[in-house]
Amino acid sequence: MLGPVGVWHHGERLCPTNAQQRTILAMLLLTPAHVVTLAQLVTALWGDCPPASARNAIQGHVSRLRRLLDGIPGAELVTAGPGYRLNVPPESVDVHRFRRLVERAQAAEVPLDELLRTAVDLWRGPAFADVAGEWLAATAGPALEQERLAAVEELSRAELSAGHTGAAIGRLAGVVAEHPTRENAVALLMTGLHRAGRRTEALDVFRAARLRLTRDLGIEPSDELQRIHRAVLTDHAPPAAPPAPTGPRARQLPADVPYFTGRTAELAALDGLLRWRHAGVAVAVVSGAPGAGKTALTVHWAHRVADRFPDGQLFVNLRGFDTTGAAMDPADALRRLLAGLGVPASQLPAALDEQSALFRTVVAQRRVLIVLDNARDAAQIRPLLPGASGSLVVVNSRDQLTGLVAGHGATPLALGRPSASEAREFLAKRLGSERVAREPQASADIVESCGRLPLALAVVAARAVTNPRLPLAALAAELRESRDRLDALANGDSATDVRTVFSWSYRALGAEAARVFRRLGLHVGPDLGLSAAANLTGLPVARTRALIGELIRAHLIEEPVPGRYVFHDLLRAYAEELARDVESAADRHRTLRRLLDHYLHSARLADALVEPHRAPIRFEACADEVHVDEPTDRKEAQAWFTTERAVVLAAVDRAAAEGFAAHAWQLAWAIKPWLSRQWHRHDQVRAQRTAVAMATKAGDTAAQAVAHRYLADGFDRLGQHGDAEVDYQRALDLYRTVEDRIGQAHVELDVARMLDRQQRHRDAVHHLERALVLFRAEGHGVGEARTLAALGWEHAQLGQYDEALEHCRAALALLQASADRHGEAAGWDSVAYIHHQRGEYPLAIQCYERSLEMLQECGDRMGSARSLICLGESRLAAGETAGCRREWQRAMTLLTDLDDAAAAELTERLRLLPAAPPGADQRPGPG
Repeated sequence: MLGPVGVWHHGERLCPTNAQQRTILAMLLLTPAHVVTLAQLVTALWGDCPPASARNAIQGHVSRLRRLLDGIPGAELVTAGPGYRLNVPPESVDVHRFRRLVERAQAAEVPLDELLRTAVDLWRGPAFADVAGEWLAATAGPALEQERLAAVEELSRAELSAGHTGAAIGRLAGVVAEHPTRENAVALLMTGLHRAGRRTEALDVFRAARLRLTRDLGIEPSDELQRIHRAVLTDHAPPAAPPAPTGPRARQLPADVPYFTGRTAELAALDGLLRWRHAGVAVAVVSGAPGAGKTALTVHWAHRVADRFPDGQLFVNLRGFDTTGAAMDPADALRRLLAGLGVPASQLPAALDEQSALFRTVVAQRRVLIVLDNARDAAQIRPLLPGASGSLVVVNSRDQLTGLVAGHGATPLALGRPSASEAREFLAKRLGSERVAREPQASADIVESCGRLPLALAVVAARAVTNPRLPLAALAAELRESRDRLDALANGDSATDVRTVFSWSYRALGAEAARVFRRLGLHVGPDLGLSAAANLTGLPVARTRALIGELIRAHLIEEPVPGRYVFHDLLRAYAEELARDVESAADRHRTLRRLLDHYLHSARLADALVEPHRAPIRFEACADEVHVDEPTDRKEAQAWFTTERAVVLAAVDRAAAEGFAAHAWQLAWAIKPWLSRQWHRHDQVRAQRTAVAMATKAGDTAAQAVAHRYLADGFDRLGQHGDAEVDYQRALDLYRTVEDRIGQAHVELDVARMLDRQQRHRDAVHHLERALVLFRAEGHGVGEARTLAALGWEHAQLGQYDEALEHCRAALALLQASADRHGEAAGWDSVAYIHHQRGEYPLAIQCYERSLEMLQECGDRMGSARSLICLGESRLAAGETAGCRREWQRAMTLLTDLDDAAAAELTERLRLLPAAPPGADQRPGPG
């Protein structure tokens, strides 16, 4: 399959002459000795549009393949269940032989050149080069190509270490020509060329790679690649081969599952995947019914093997079967995964395929364990798969995800119910072996009533633990009564067993606690805090906390971190169903209104601290009984947005869906500045699209104008400047309709910032001059000040330093009068930049220090770090090497928690700083 697909016997090629037969053969060889279903073969051949004769056509092709394989020792094509199985030794298939050779080479303490070379030489062209249909080439093909590239890089690394530079250069040049943004290959090629004395060619390779990375992916070269570039520039001796990349060690696994029991065979099957991760990306699909314990199994196993993955363990709940229908978008999942690997939001490209490529680049040469929980379908998973060997992915889903099994060689693991003995063992661990032994029949009845499902057993055990004097026989009798009540609805699936336990546990609650359980099912987001819960219940906060404690003890809701509550998705669905059945439509409407009021007015207060000089809008009135979170300072406000971000975004969507148009666009308005500062560009665009629709539905022209402006700003941050221009123009037209000159001025200012990002400084000046006229005409001091500061910056970029300084000084006078400390900090930063460019380093140092003081006062850690770096540059230019080192080390303490890439770059700059002579650049201490 590593090239044209076919069969060789005694050196003779017995390749099927029919392309569709080659597709079927390839599908069977991908998973030898495993059943490939008829549905999988249909998908591989015809995608989503199979002909009516598909089944007959496949049967005919299989019959001819059987005749072709007849007489070949060890090969047997048989019909099995819903499909076909090709029994053939894996080592006789080039794909599996390739993976085994790479695994053996990587398992050695030093990679073995000959094993890797033999593996690479098995490739005769692109995988699946001559099959029918596009499915194989589009799914399994790219993953195999990534494995090939990783093997070529490992072989080249070994050759460079052994001094075989010429062979490595020749092989790597071809890889880089085909994959110019593959940084591992570029780094190895540059190292080889440098060692061979071909320094100019090495620099050319870097320039070409940087151009493609910035143009195609929107990112700068990695720290390691830039380090090699500096070594070539200074002609320092390079290492024998660049080391495998390093990065932050994410530790995202949820807490291990207490009282985990059994599942010995399933744990062993997952253990078996460990030996395959060196030969490619090992992927397991754990599928099973709701409540079967998929998450518990994978999290428990992940903790057992975490030490095998020293570069990190990542966990994402994809919410594939969330009751709100809000399955996580792959782009959002990628942003979370990349954030866990230390990639700042500011470095993420806009398009999904570019984000996926960046993820594969970052994960390459790392050993990472990735758990993707609650997946909806294969399409949600494919962009999240690494491309190189060494990592392992475990996917949980109610669906079998046959597309991953067929297209990516994933190992399927169907999780059934635990055995009766395993279920009894769980009860014994949870309740104590003596208690279970005293009532063996009651224990067996409880296990049977729970259908042996782990979730149901956990709920029952929780009640038994909190009632230690209650006989198990009484619990078993109550469960039988609940089951009898639901028999009319029984359909033989696990949901019936779970509903039996849920109904029984719910009826055991007090009336108030039962009402709280129902109301919490109406929440809009993935989790909720105590204040939001109180708004749902309509009760005081203290009483709500006590009643939620009763639900926690009954195992009906969880508290993963203090003060935050989350449902299992089945329990949430049950609570929501009860709310629909028991609560009146009017009560549900009032409850949702209280909840939306809570988030809207809490966000309003937090925003007023994050962006205190923002022009206010008229909000929907807040009912007196609503509990509102009231942060007291900027730090608490930022923490509130960080905690509630996903919930507020979900509230925007729910408000829109339930007819609360004003709440929807106002929530989007309130969270916009924080999303912008945190560089959550995709979230900003999503929320503002909804805001535009809801403001339009409400017929609020002024609200439409601001929503279009904020949507344009999001497009600008994504680099979608054409879309941004359209929405900026729409916002400008709407502001003119309502005769809002200040709104028009803000659009002109925003357009100028967009043009600045595009290096169109003269065009930016033109828009800023129009904004200045509008702000001055309306007496808007803050807007005038920020526009003057922006004019100063643009003139500085044009080299017009006198005019730039005049604008900045005028801006500072207005900013100081309005007590806009954050704006003033930006103004002093621009003045410092101007002085630095003019060679007036002592003045630049003074201005940067003033800016830094204000940024620290505002709690702007990233701004402070950048200011410290600039301050250090001015000190270095002034000859204060020790002072520069001091400022950069201060910046490092901030960047370590904020931006690993920037921290790594600054570390290298610190390393290259010349040592200061003794006694030089000493400043007296305080006092």
